[in-house]
Amino acid sequence: SAGLEPGSIHPFTQLVMEELGLDLKGHRSKGLTEFLGKDHFSYLITVCDRAEQKCPIFPGMGTRLHWSFEDPTEAPGTEQEKLEKFRQVRDQIKTRITEWTSVPQT
Repeated sequence: SAGLEPGSIHPFTQLVMEELGLDLKGHRSKGLTEFLGKDHFSYLITVCDRAEQKCPIFPGMGTRLHWSFEDPTEAPGTEQEKLEKFRQVRDQIKTRITEWTSVPQT
């Protein structure tokens, strides 16, 4: 995983992933420059509109896809309401990945 603004993983992200049995402690998002010229990617998938607009073109990059999801870090409300938004986006991403991987890729 890479991001335009790499850094630590949001605590709510860690929490909602732990609810699914996935421990993200010690993980971090990586900067795109860590991958330039090092690997070939069959797919580059952006998951927020801002990233889709700013994401550079990689030489030799395979298929580029954009899956638009709300940024849960921008959700208004109480801590509980924000946490629920993280759960909603997590579940939307999980559904999208499940659907995408169930179809043979060409």
